Amino acid sequence: MATVDEGTRIFLGLDPKLQKILDSYDLKDTCFDDNLKNDFPCNLNAIEAASLGLAASVLGLMMVFFLSAQLSKAPRGSDLMNKISDQIKSGARAFLVTEYKYLAGFVVVVFFALLALYSADPPSGDETDGIRYAACFLAGATLSAAAGWGGMSVATDANVRTTQAAEQHGLAVALRVAFTGGAVMGFTVVGLGLFGISLFFYLVTLGYPDDVFEARLIYAADSLAGFGFGASSIALFARVAGGIYTKAADVGADLVGKVEMDIPEDDPRNPAVIADNVGDNVGDVAGMGADLFESFVGSIIAAITLANGDLALVMLPLWVAGVGIVASMIGFFFVNANDAAGQKELMFALHKGTIVSSICVTGFTAIIVSQLFDGREEEGWEIFGCIVIGLVAGVLIGQVTEYFTSYSYWPVQSITDAGVTGPATVIIQGLGIGMISTVFPVLIIVATILGCNALADEYGIAMAAVGMLSTLGITLATDAYGPIADNAGGIAEMAELEERVRDTTDALDALGNTTAATGKGFAIGSAVLTALSLLSAFKNKTNIDIVDIGEPIVLSGVLVGSMLPFLFAALTMLSVQKAAGAIIIEVRRQFAEIPGLREGTAEADSDKCVAISTQSSVEEMILPGLYGVLSPICVGFLIGPRCLTGMLAGSIASGMMLAIMMANAGGAWDNSKKYIEIEGAKGGKGTETHKACVVGDTVGDPFKDTSGPALNILIKLMSIISLTIAPLMEGDDDWDVWYYGLIPLGIMVIGTYVVYRLFWRNMTDITADAPSAKKPGKLPSSRGPIDGVQESGAAPLSNLI
Repeated sequence: MATVDEGTRIFLGLDPKLQKILDSYDLKDTCFDDNLKNDFPCNLNAIEAASLGLAASVLGLMMVFFLSAQLSKAPRGSDLMNKISDQIKSGARAFLVTEYKYLAGFVVVVFFALLALYSADPPSGDETDGIRYAACFLAGATLSAAAGWGGMSVATDANVRTTQAAEQHGLAVALRVAFTGGAVMGFTVVGLGLFGISLFFYLVTLGYPDDVFEARLIYAADSLAGFGFGASSIALFARVAGGIYTKAADVGADLVGKVEMDIPEDDPRNPAVIADNVGDNVGDVAGMGADLFESFVGSIIAAITLANGDLALVMLPLWVAGVGIVASMIGFFFVNANDAAGQKELMFALHKGTIVSSICVTGFTAIIVSQLFDGREEEGWEIFGCIVIGLVAGVLIGQVTEYFTSYSYWPVQSITDAGVTGPATVIIQGLGIGMISTVFPVLIIVATILGCNALADEYGIAMAAVGMLSTLGITLATDAYGPIADNAGGIAEMAELEERVRDTTDALDALGNTTAATGKGFAIGSAVLTALSLLSAFKNKTNIDIVDIGEPIVLSGVLVGSMLPFLFAALTMLSVQKAAGAIIIEVRRQFAEIPGLREGTAEADSDKCVAISTQSSVEEMILPGLYGVLSPICVGFLIGPRCLTGMLAGSIASGMMLAIMMANAGGAWDNSKKYIEIEGAKGGKGTETHKACVVGDTVGDPFKDTSGPALNILIKLMSIISLTIAPLMEGDDDWDVWYYGLIPLGIMVIGTYVVYRLFWRNMTDITADAPSAKKPGKLPSSRGPIDGVQESGAAPLSNLI
């Protein structure tokens, strides 16, 4: 055993938790070994340890300004195109302002709750713990919201520029413009995330009266859990509310426009098309940005926590994330394509950037490991192996997801083939494809967990997550590019541009559907590794050594945890159905009551559909958010940390399966429709097969853009909340403080009753019971007068979908 300096030994000896770390930790050749105290990196202070992360994050934010300046040079097109784009931007901003007003109240309440709890019972014994936890929570929530807002602002500016590029220059330039807009989102997320986590890592090490540095690092990691809690909370609400918004508008616009009235997608006569395009930005850009912001910082927090105060291990995730930003910047400049590119060539154009970034980050990480682990090379290279495994796993998950969701391959084509016999077989085939698509991602994640555990135990698994997310700057760019291309196509249609422009944007949109599905698979895989690492950190903090799955307490937790993703998905799916019903009736009402709307001589009242989607989504996010935040607190205090451990394990397992199935099935349904529209399969647009696939797409919309993506946030949120409250449960046995668990249980019961009375008691939504709503007849795809159209009476809401 290595010798340990007297100050560290005395301090650790006074604290049972830190003494446990000392007893279980091999101190030889670590920064606890006083023979290495004066050697690099053990001789660094906190700001020096965080320096590379801070520098790289500033570089990433400078890249944001550079890309924004480049984007602003692209022309915006005609006045009509600008008017449409401004409507989309105005609707997106209005939604986020409304959402953030609701979330501000939640953030304030939790801020003061953490301040009170950790001031009254400080884990470190220092009364400043309260302000440390609360400030970290506030910073995580604020930066997560800022990342979503910034990404949305740029995406709503890039859409019209992409349309103009498609009209003037063709596919290659349009791809570059859209990808630049997506890259702004990517670098905003990683820049703000790494800046926040690096800065607050330094700040929360300050002010402790004792001078033992390793102890301050351990307590700093505890406080940083609050940062992850704040980021996760915003991510959950943003993803749920944004997902409900976008898919309610999308489903409503498609079912009335495409199926009932046989008009093109994004036809300006459809009152829901502006809301649909707004939803692409608030759900697929702001929501996904907040989601991956949380994954990015959560993986770093988990690794810092599992480092147990060893400075080299604490620095590694910050430095790897830093060089990942630099690698993503390099990879960005390798993305390009030519005007004649097909879907496979376009996908390879995006893959080039990811591959180059992965190679660069591998080389940079090897240099970092060689420096940080001088004298402990074997341990360093084992951890390096975990980082590489994480990178490779991310790429493999992306490839598998692409196979199951791109219309270039059999799974999606088989769904289109099933459309020959109607929408029912489309849905059956899509569900089967979604279920079977879980097999390979699970095997990849399992291999990653087992391999990294063999190399470097729990810390190795955490670093695999950091490695997988190290190239997030460019990975998120390929995902956020999709909604920009989708909006560009909508603007082209509404501005009545030439068909060749819409063909170009459709090609980009189909690629965007695949990259979005790939991004969701990547997000789910990284979420599982992050949540597992946070679960390991939770076990360490609560002194749980062995969890026996056969014990009734633990098994009960597993069952409850396995149920929660299904409950969460059900609530969000029902919310989409509810809001979509209101949109459908409003669209039908406008077609029936606004003179000249059918003929294209009058304007639709798109603001009404925007208002319906905004109000519905904000109301419907309350109940899923309430269960997600309070469930781990309730179980942890009411029953105990062992039951909570089982609950987290159950939610990770079932949440992963359900999320992959829903995301891939939804993406496959969407591209089965695009296969007909772009490639002319099965007779092309307007055929019965096309209509069957449109129905499948509307079912898949909430699968892939609402319920599925929100599940990976759910499992991370419950894990990070558990880690945040772990110091309050340390040493507790089953049922020790059950009376505290009644508080969150009571809040959930009361909240459920209130939400039911206010929003769920009447299964119609907002204006869905309007007596004047009538179902119009079909419109021709051309925008001319309509002769002999018969109107039918209003259908009950239960028959709308």
